Amino acid sequence: MAREEILPVESGPAAATDRPARALLARPDYRRLWLAGCVANSMRWLELLVVGIYTFDLTGSTLMVALVTVARTLPLLLLGALAGAVGEALDRKRLLVAGLLVTALNGALLCGLWFVGALRLWHVALGAMVSGTVATGEMAVRRRMVGEVVAPGELSRAIALDSLSTSLSRLMGPLVGGVLFEAVGLGGAYLLSALLHALAAFGIARLAFRQERGRLSLARLPRDIAEGLAVARAHPVIRAVLIVSVITNVFGFSYAALVAPIGLDTFGVSPALVGVLAAGEPLGAVIGGLVLSLGWLGADHPRLFIGGSFGFMIALVVMAQSPWFGLAFAALLLGGLGTARYSIMQTSLVLAEAPPALRSRVMGIVAACIGTGPLGVLLVGLLSSALGAPAALSVMAGCGLVGLTLTRWRIPALRA
Repeated sequence: MAREEILPVESGPAAATDRPARALLARPDYRRLWLAGCVANSMRWLELLVVGIYTFDLTGSTLMVALVTVARTLPLLLLGALAGAVGEALDRKRLLVAGLLVTALNGALLCGLWFVGALRLWHVALGAMVSGTVATGEMAVRRRMVGEVVAPGELSRAIALDSLSTSLSRLMGPLVGGVLFEAVGLGGAYLLSALLHALAAFGIARLAFRQERGRLSLARLPRDIAEGLAVARAHPVIRAVLIVSVITNVFGFSYAALVAPIGLDTFGVSPALVGVLAAGEPLGAVIGGLVLSLGWLGADHPRLFIGGSFGFMIALVVMAQSPWFGLAFAALLLGGLGTARYSIMQTSLVLAEAPPALRSRVMGIVAACIGTGPLGVLLVGLLSSALGAPAALSVMAGCGLVGLTLTRWRIPALRA
């Protein structure tokens, strides 16, 4: 196994554990990674919303919306663990720059097809798959780098601030996407994505980042992945993170595929208001993430991690059964307070528990668990075709609550 040494970071005042969030953002390396995360995540959620609206307008089928969403998210399941092994052997900075440039080119091509009137639904699905493939490196490459450019005592706060940017992205992406779709259509969304990804690539290219790299051996990849799985099995907290991640993504976050159908069909609102509804949960996550990143509340125990998922599932049940748009938005807003704690601790618990030389591999396995979301999207799409979108969402969230209850009972670390 190739050894990897985490190179030392700054010490002294810059590494003080009580430094405010703004001091972290004042550090150029951290700021560039943070901004790249803002771009990648906001454009991902923008794309999911506008593609969902476009597909539903074109086909009138919630199942087709689910299938196109799966095209965007399935690569994470198939390639997440592989990305973790590759992220340990190759230069993570170059991998991140290459991924951002590929996504920019992908958006530019789809934008061009739209403006010449040649865009078809299969183009949209294929472009979503390309973007999803690049996104497999988010956990194992960019998030790993975030943990490497700060001192160990700053890890929790750095991850909290980075997760706050993810929540801000999930908030702004749908809001901008809904308005942009109404104003200029799908092509405008792709153009914005291309420009912002190109700018993010330029910023990361200037990053002062060093790492000791191993050699990429295709023959060793299965063994490297197996070593990451062995670490996960040996650490109860990491094992709990993986199980809860699967449950939350399959039965919880799959709700995103039904936001457009519920907004357009159940509540009868405009695309812009669909964007507002989609922004409810991210807005709650922003509020929760801000509180946690400033250190006003603790977020350092697995029990609180699974508690955030419980709150999110309950909010989805309320949203699905709501007769009013305002109540549905409020339920998602409160659910976001739970997803803030969940998303922050999902990364920080793994980085704290996993051996440094194996962190990328374990993070890749976490990414693969997040990538199980497409299975939930397919299931919720089939259920919505048979039962309707609100009933399908209630069934999925109810199953998630059962799964979380069983997990908490079986793993003592989640009850301490």
